[in-house]
Amino acid sequence: MTMWTAILIASIICVALKTVGYLIPPRWLEAPRPMRIADLLTVALLAALVAVQTLGAGQAIVIDARVPALIVAAGLLLLRAPFLVVVAGAALAAAVLRLVGWAA
Repeated sequence: MTMWTAILIASIICVALKTVGYLIPPRWLEAPRPMRIADLLTVALLAALVAVQTLGAGQAIVIDARVPALIVAAGLLLLRAPFLVVVAGAALAAAVLRLVGWAA
């Protein structure tokens, strides 16, 4: 299978899934259980993305300045800091740690 064949198959599957989504009756999606599952699935996927981007480097797990920066961001979020403050605080923590030599 070539790369273009895989891309074509993936595109067809995406269009088919989107079409199936339009065919599902709205009352099924407005029920409490599917809405709860959709909310939790979104959070789980975002958490997985953050974990992979923070700890992953190719096939290895790496502990570097990103981990403490993520902890700083989580702490600021718990304190209900504005989003820009959270991002700036995490970036500052990572920058300081890299400045003192703890970087990958």
